[in-house]
Amino acid sequence: MNMPFPASDPLASGREWWRGAVIYQVYPRSFADTNNDGIGDLPGVTAHLEHIASLGVDAIWLSPFFTSPMKDFGYDVSDYVGIDPIFGTMADFDRMVEKAHALGLKIIVDQVYAHTSDEHAWFRESRHDRTGPKADWYVWADAKPEGSPPSNWQSVFGGPAWTWDARRGQYYMHNFLREQPQLNVRNPEVQEALLAVARFWLDRGVDGFRCDALNFSMHDPALTDNPPDPRPGKRTRPFDFQLHDHNQSHPDILKFLTRLRQTVDAYPGDRFLVAEVAGDRANEEMHLYTEGTDRLQSAYGFLYLYAPKLTPELVREGPAMWPGTPGEGWPSWAFSNHDAPRAVSRWAEGRDPKAYAEMALLLLICLRGNVFVYQGEELGLPQGQVPFERLVDPEAIANWPETLGRDGARTPMPWRTDNGFAGFSEHEPWLPVDPRHVALAVEAQERDADATLHLARRVIGLRRTHPALRLGSMTVLEAGEDLLTFERETEGEVLICVFNLGHYPVVWAPPSGWSVVQSVNQPDGVSGALQPMAGLILSRTA
Repeated sequence: MNMPFPASDPLASGREWWRGAVIYQVYPRSFADTNNDGIGDLPGVTAHLEHIASLGVDAIWLSPFFTSPMKDFGYDVSDYVGIDPIFGTMADFDRMVEKAHALGLKIIVDQVYAHTSDEHAWFRESRHDRTGPKADWYVWADAKPEGSPPSNWQSVFGGPAWTWDARRGQYYMHNFLREQPQLNVRNPEVQEALLAVARFWLDRGVDGFRCDALNFSMHDPALTDNPPDPRPGKRTRPFDFQLHDHNQSHPDILKFLTRLRQTVDAYPGDRFLVAEVAGDRANEEMHLYTEGTDRLQSAYGFLYLYAPKLTPELVREGPAMWPGTPGEGWPSWAFSNHDAPRAVSRWAEGRDPKAYAEMALLLLICLRGNVFVYQGEELGLPQGQVPFERLVDPEAIANWPETLGRDGARTPMPWRTDNGFAGFSEHEPWLPVDPRHVALAVEAQERDADATLHLARRVIGLRRTHPALRLGSMTVLEAGEDLLTFERETEGEVLICVFNLGHYPVVWAPPSGWSVVQSVNQPDGVSGALQPMAGLILSRTA
């Protein structure tokens, strides 16, 4: 296995390790199963850390492994400081962190601050009555006089965002599943409890947090009805019929973020905080959550994650959103993750999936900001095919067949070709292995010099050898129908990045005095025409 980079990175010396970092997302449930129960586990992550390190990435983002009834596969947490037995033990977690650090990898874990599971001890106590110590730890409200919910708010997963609880004689709020009651994060005691959770994991050596659904963590306390969304467009959920002016995104979130940043900054080293922000106001909120030096360092939204097509104009939006003005936070980008259908299946439009995956990898690495690489993206995996009878994700089931759903992005990671389940497990996995993925397994690609895996290592490595890619500004030079060109520049280095995102060749020739640093899908050099799905990075030679 190729291990191209040392644990200490001279490029990052004297700078925050996370600025311009490449972060590899591991979805533990689907990464590697060592006890053959069909579900991935923490020892499986540890066993494959060398593979992750060989990519040249800086850090791992580990999706939830906390104790959970798994109604939303770990994002319904029933114990923030416990390891769910299906993933292993706390000793397994500690061994994983120790080995990752020895390989030069930082560890970022999810924090779910907006809601818990309804099986969490806090919620059980809160629902017991209206006067107990934790009565106000969740969002409770009386019914309207005729018995209907307190507001018209809708759940992301379908139906009202309120469920009646006979024990308290009140409704409780849930932006997602009814099994995910909304925490009252405005309550100072709840904030203290969540900050104690953060300290617990920092004490165990984690290097930062990805904050899930952060803009859902506080709402309008007056419970004002949301207005209807007047914009035309397809609606697959009741949630889509409203403008979400009141059920999320309250300004008081910023005060909590300052407390979180103070908690994290009390620890030595550069600890990293990145927010997930979804919704119509994501750009505004990402800036608010990362502004100045007392909030989060970075945030990412869904500019690319649900985009049905990749166009030059879409890419232009990124630097327009984050121009690098004083006091501005630092952006993060992802093309695929555990919540979104894999980019190759959304964007290839019938073209060669390998060629498209490689072009997309190069483009992702060329963007200004941090980039997330989702497990299997380095292999060029398409969206896994999951028949209806094998679907387990509540969102996928509710919206079938209108959307690709999330299960297809969560199918098992393929490691070998000589195993019925692609080396993921010796037992039938919780989601089926797509037969197309077996041929793309890590073992097979290691043997193939032309495989996407080797290209992924080369292009990720460019961030360590070219400061302009890691830290430089980004200026879009052309964003036509198919042709995209932009410049990455930092002190002492200028690069030009060129992509043909279309289906046909486009006329383009490099300026005089520039040479190719990296090329994909352009076999004959640059002779006046850029091939479909071609990508180039050029540097000045004169």
